[in-house]
Amino acid sequence: MKPIRVLLAEDQTMVLGALAALLALEDDIEVVAQARNGKEALAAALSQRPDIVITDIEMPQMTGLELAAELQSRQLGMRVIILTTFARAGYLSRAMTSGASGYILKDRPAKELADAVRRVHQGLRVIDPELAAEAWGDPDPLTTRERQILRLAAEGQSTGAIASELHLSDGTVRNYLSEAISKLGAANRVEAARIARSRGWL
Repeated sequence: MKPIRVLLAEDQTMVLGALAALLALEDDIEVVAQARNGKEALAAALSQRPDIVITDIEMPQMTGLELAAELQSRQLGMRVIILTTFARAGYLSRAMTSGASGYILKDRPAKELADAVRRVHQGLRVIDPELAAEAWGDPDPLTTRERQILRLAAEGQSTGAIASELHLSDGTVRNYLSEAISKLGAANRVEAARIARSRGWL
């Protein structure tokens, strides 16, 4: 029986090594590649063609959610498991929208990760049940463009800089920000970003 081929994507070297060592103990799982950022993970996925990609959310160059969406768009048949510290329904909702098949928290017992790999490989979904229930009751009100602009604003970019980067007019950027602020019931862009990030929407 062929082992399940796994790619690990995690920007913290110590965590990456620990995950690889844990999965190496399983007879039916083989770690075929390791990556420390999203773009490196995408390149490894395209060259190694693993069965399962296990990725963190927050990584340099490309997030785990962006990686999942890119792999889904290419229809390569790889399944993605998000392994993260973010116990927030908003992140789970975005992970599922991005095409992930699993969402596991890093504080779960190590055995659960190997079990999740097997279940996802069989075509099942593996999601924390409490987070799943919370996600259905707390939908993300932001559009993709509102989220993108709010994220850039939270990084300290001016309206003009955001407009230039996204090839939009200053007025359009201000409209998107105003809409996001209104939806979140915030007083300004800084508070809106804080609220969105706390809910896992940013």
